Amino acid sequence: MKKTVLITGTSSGFGAAVAHFFAEKGWNVIATMRDTHKAGDLRNSDNVLITKLDVQDAVTIESAIAAGIERFGRIDVVVNNAGYGLFGIFESASREAIQTQFDVNVFGAMDVTRAILPHFRANHAGTIINISSGAGAIGFPMASIYSASKFALEGFSEGLRYELASLGIRVKIIEPGGAMQTGFMARVGGESTGLQLIEDYLPFLGKIGKVYGGMQEAADPDAVEKVVAAIFEAATDGTDRLRYTPTNDILPILNARRSSSEEAYQLFTNSLFVSQNE
Repeated sequence: MKKTVLITGTSSGFGAAVAHFFAEKGWNVIATMRDTHKAGDLRNSDNVLITKLDVQDAVTIESAIAAGIERFGRIDVVVNNAGYGLFGIFESASREAIQTQFDVNVFGAMDVTRAILPHFRANHAGTIINISSGAGAIGFPMASIYSASKFALEGFSEGLRYELASLGIRVKIIEPGGAMQTGFMARVGGESTGLQLIEDYLPFLGKIGKVYGGMQEAADPDAVEKVVAAIFEAATDGTDRLRYTPTNDILPILNARRSSSEEAYQLFTNSLFVSQNE
């Protein structure tokens, strides 16, 4: 019997790439998005159901899950991919903009997870894959709000993992690097409402922008393929492994964060983000 995956945010970027990959591997795919007119060539696959799901709208979450079960009989994997990045100086962001960042990146993933759990419990099986970021383990300048949302998603995932393990349900985290070539950064401006210009930060912004430019140049050229493969591995490897870090660009900072002392880590990150601004 074919397995079925439900993926949020499949209109572009990782989500679209993941939907295509699972479909090509013979899975049934429930490709969800806020605007189904953006489904593109996903419509050409017989084993793909395109349906509306807005992670800020509980009714669409429930209806997408119900439609997927009606079409394919069951759901085996959920990929919480929908999200965006609010990048800029914290002081410049309105409370409403910050609230929306958490509504999408954290509460949206929680609501999808809550909605699928009765189905997974009934099946005594299921896998939840939450798409985090290297920024879910490391606080980056100009990304304090985005990092906060991904830190929250990782804490939620890790705690939830223990609760669900006894029921045969797995929880996984994917941590892509920060300099991804998926159009994600290009969409930031449109999503980041409520940001104001504070001139005192302009020298910092100029210098840190050069740092990020260098990081972008060092990004894995096949990053999207690596991330898609990691998501598929998490869905199919049958292990209780929690974290998958598929791109090399983030590994030096992640290794410093997780394998060295706090002092050594601070010296390393200061060399990247603080000394550049002195």
